[in-house]
Amino acid sequence: MRIIGLDVGTKTVGVAISDELELIAQGYGVIERVGLRKDTGKILDLIREHDCGQVVVGLPLRLDGGDSPMTELAREFAAMLMNKLKSNRMSHVTVEFYDERFTTAMAEKVLLEADLSRAKRKQLIDQQAAVVILQNYLDLRSRRKSLRE
Repeated sequence: MRIIGLDVGTKTVGVAISDELELIAQGYGVIERVGLRKDTGKILDLIREHDCGQVVVGLPLRLDGGDSPMTELAREFAAMLMNKLKSNRMSHVTVEFYDERFTTAMAEKVLLEADLSRAKRKQLIDQQAAVVILQNYLDLRSRRKSLRE
């Protein structure tokens, strides 16, 4: 199975998907936001298409760890997605949050190092942020598994 990672924003949702071994995050693309129901419906289609067993939603906390307006947006998105998963008999797919503080800055750094133009960076930043969120999640999970063994 694969894991899908999401960077939920007000205008777009960056999407990354892991390989089947759940080791490497790869950029999938960006979904332009049109409405909560339609947006989560598109994610549901991707979950089916790529046989994902888990969704990792970036949770944009403040530096002090508190919630922000964007945190609420991510929670609302995840709640709608969980409802859709249940109503479509896909409750085996789990939804988890991952603290995404600094991921946009990390994504921007990667794109700058790739020497991309400002326009190209703007086009790819949300997808790259989703990659960073998912890869960090996969790495953390791998470290935890190693510690248990």
